Amino acid sequence: MSALGFTNSLGIHDNALLVRSDRSSVLANNLANADTPGFKARDIDFKAILAGEVQRSSSLGVSKTDSAHIPGRENEGWEQLYRTPLQPSIDGNTVDENVENTAFTGNAMQYNSSFEFLNRKFTGLTGAIRGE
Repeated sequence: MSALGFTNSLGIHDNALLVRSDRSSVLANNLANADTPGFKARDIDFKAILAGEVQRSSSLGVSKTDSAHIPGRENEGWEQLYRTPLQPSIDGNTVDENVENTAFTGNAMQYNSSFEFLNRKFTGLTGAIRGE
């Protein structure tokens, strides 16, 4: 039986929040530059990152100063891919506001779902520690 710890209790859900947060920034940047000539829309492939995290299934490297410290997690600079436009514009801008708004809204809902899942996990762990 394995010891109860953050990695065993939370799985990859805390990493999912990091990726979703970064993706939100990328999508917001796309929307902000919707009228910028020559701007190329970008996105983060969440599914590919998730598959990589599942395969690796170890904590991301953050230096520890003491062996008793809990392993940390950090952003690895997720690869940002260029989005292929459905209808290219004359000025070279590849941002489609409808696509970006849909992706941004979906990402926000998924972020909130992951956050709520982690919140319930922590509530359950807190109750277990208190003996409730």
